[in-house]
Amino acid sequence: MAYATSVVMKRAARIALVSVALAGAALSGCQSDKDIDITKLGFESEPPETLYAQGLANMKAGSIAEASRKFDAIDRQHPFTEWGRKALVMSTFSKYRLGRNDEAISTGNRYLKQYPNSEDSAYVQYLVGLSHSRKIADVTQDQKAAAQTIEAMSRVVNDYPDSEYVEDAQAKIRFARDQLAGKEMQVGRYYLERKEYLAAVKRFRVVVEQYSNTNQVEEALARLVETYFAMGIVEEAQTAAAVLGRNYPDSQWYADSYKLLQTGGVEPRENRGSWISRAGAKLIGA
Repeated sequence: MAYATSVVMKRAARIALVSVALAGAALSGCQSDKDIDITKLGFESEPPETLYAQGLANMKAGSIAEASRKFDAIDRQHPFTEWGRKALVMSTFSKYRLGRNDEAISTGNRYLKQYPNSEDSAYVQYLVGLSHSRKIADVTQDQKAAAQTIEAMSRVVNDYPDSEYVEDAQAKIRFARDQLAGKEMQVGRYYLERKEYLAAVKRFRVVVEQYSNTNQVEEALARLVETYFAMGIVEEAQTAAAVLGRNYPDSQWYADSYKLLQTGGVEPRENRGSWISRAGAKLIGA
């Protein structure tokens, strides 16, 4: 999060520096944030360069909400102009800073629709992804925001591969995928506890096959051992344990799975025809 904050702030500062030369004349007479209180300006009649300069001054003074109102005013009054374009970028940024994530996403997506190939598109797409990422909840709750984070950050990676945001976008994707896998595990454990074994297997299988590069795979394999063993499908339990042991030999999950199989007089043994064996080649420990 510290890295993302640093990158976002630096980019916003660069955008402001590029714009301030154009808006500099409008800053004369704006001595403090108090001087440019929007409630005292009648800002609807202000020219865009003046409002933009005031917005930058508000941000510098720490009045992010006030700055956001200035940028929104430019957007309303001067759409599809260069000042309107710059204001949309800063409006997305200010809403992100304020934690108004839904508004930041909406504003950012509107910018990307209007200016898909602009110099700030990668930055705005990254802000949209960060705003989705902030909304990711605990795995016991709905993970829609995690899926949306993956979608938004994948666009950063795929559409702007040379941008400075790719590395952190990839980190956010990994985290979001781990959350989605964690949700599957949470539901799978719920079914396992209630001895609804087929439903449990379905959830654990999703983790192994679709989220093979997450931190949830190790437990998923162990739960498959437990579930298949309880169902009496010993060969699949043995295969799950063998794949687990091959990828995570020092794991406590493997030690527990091995002991469980021994209670039935069997040991881990891989059946190459099993879906578990095929999926095992893709695991992070492979």
